[in-house]
Amino acid sequence: MESKREYLGKMRWRYAHAQGRRYKSRLIEELIAVCGYSRTHAIKLLNRRRAPRVLKRSGPKPIYQEEERAVLKRIWFASDQLCGKRLKAALPEWLPYYEKEYGALAPKLKEKLGAISAATIDRLLKPVRARARSNRRGGTKPGRWLKNQIPLQTDQWDERRPGFMEADTVAHCGDSLEGDFIWSLCFTDLATRWTELRAVWIVA
Repeated sequence: MESKREYLGKMRWRYAHAQGRRYKSRLIEELIAVCGYSRTHAIKLLNRRRAPRVLKRSGPKPIYQEEERAVLKRIWFASDQLCGKRLKAALPEWLPYYEKEYGALAPKLKEKLGAISAATIDRLLKPVRARARSNRRGGTKPGRWLKNQIPLQTDQWDERRPGFMEADTVAHCGDSLEGDFIWSLCFTDLATRWTELRAVWIVA
């Protein structure tokens, strides 16, 4: 024998798919006769949509939450946005400076930060990185024209002998690319680690 809840579920489905006022009126009268409801209450029940099912998260409660994310976020920005592996290695060096700036951390929180993995750091900082990336001001653009004009052989690198270089540029402009500032150009030989630096003054 079906329960009242199951019966109401079937009646709601029939009412929602009914064609014509006469057939809907018969369904209302059937519900009144079976359950003894008033006509107004029966109509409300038939028109009521089923509440969305709330899925409960299974498994244990996450160990690392917003408290740990807040500490990692500040250290991540202060350390020039290190990746998860490097930030994990740098945490023991950064935590004393963090406590000096923002106050002592609870022993349990320090213990959790000491045991955190690089993958967990990346997971906690993922939304922070997404927001920071959208606000980033880039001074360089993809050099498609140069790539098409200059033949590149990316599979011919031999890092064991001198002559294979990596180059990078940095804009020393603060938070804005407006006005006068300096671009620094850094060349590094991968085998010897020999580095050459040049600075270019940009006048707006």
